[in-house]
Amino acid sequence: MSDGKVSRRDILKIGSAGALGVAGSYYLNKFSGMQDVAHAASHTSHGNHVNMNDTTKSAGYKMAERLLTEFDYGKVSILPNGKTLREYTVVAMDKEIEIAKGIKFPGWTYNGTIPGPTFRCTEGDLLRFHFTNKGSHPHSIHFHGIHPPEMDGLEPIPSGQSFTYEFEAQPYGLQLYHCHVLPLARHIHKGLYGNFIIDPKTPREKALELNMVMNGYDLDLDAENEFYTINGYAFAFMNHPIKIKKDQLVRIYLSNFTEFDLLNSFHLHANYFTYLPTGRMDNPSQFTDTIMQCQGERGILEIRFPYKGRYMFHAHVSEFAELGWMGLFEVE
Repeated sequence: MSDGKVSRRDILKIGSAGALGVAGSYYLNKFSGMQDVAHAASHTSHGNHVNMNDTTKSAGYKMAERLLTEFDYGKVSILPNGKTLREYTVVAMDKEIEIAKGIKFPGWTYNGTIPGPTFRCTEGDLLRFHFTNKGSHPHSIHFHGIHPPEMDGLEPIPSGQSFTYEFEAQPYGLQLYHCHVLPLARHIHKGLYGNFIIDPKTPREKALELNMVMNGYDLDLDAENEFYTINGYAFAFMNHPIKIKKDQLVRIYLSNFTEFDLLNSFHLHANYFTYLPTGRMDNPSQFTDTIMQCQGERGILEIRFPYKGRYMFHAHVSEFAELGWMGLFEVE
């Protein structure tokens, strides 16, 4: 750190207990007057692994927790031809997001969260996304899936203007959405992304359903992430394990929106899961405990836990895990 710069490797050398405090005070002092970087209150750690034993529920944690199980089905109506119409309201806005205790990130968001809301529908529904850009830069929404090219979100919507995206939901599976305005790396890294679930017409087996989006945060704009998270907040589910029941089917909608790293991964301790790439039941599945995803890749994990106790899950890149991307399932 002799050059006055704190890298993610410096944070790792400091250790997980002190990382959040040192990073917070550093970014406050270094960048407090700059618009597009994080600024944070100083945070002092005492003892080892303080950040992994903090049971307070901060605003950032509450966001991550809510996004874990909240699905936006839109405003539903039935058209004269019998087709289901779902209408969604999406607003792009600049907003500070708490990404770890004492550290805030100047995000560009959909509806005020990173990741954005998880939109959900059924294959064949007619979808209307009423998008308004209240942010400080041009933005758009690019949906993965099959739709007319004019609905593909390549046209920037200037600040203060609106556009309605309309298309039929197809094909079923786990899709994604994100801003597609250049420079892509900046618009995605700043937080404009989320999951988009198209359910099959024949419902899947009933399960505890969880939404998980993997991401990273580059706080000093050096194209290297200092923190990695699930649903936007570091160590959220280490501090507050996800509670499930023994033998209960758990279905995880997992996607990767990590910028500046080629791959991210998901590893489960003491158990295996079935992985369905792109959430398709007709795709070749894997029975494994570790999967990798490039940016924009996604899939469904289906798990049953045969024993009670705590099961860790994390990125199987140790650096990512130690910088925020790890959690626990608590099986009761």
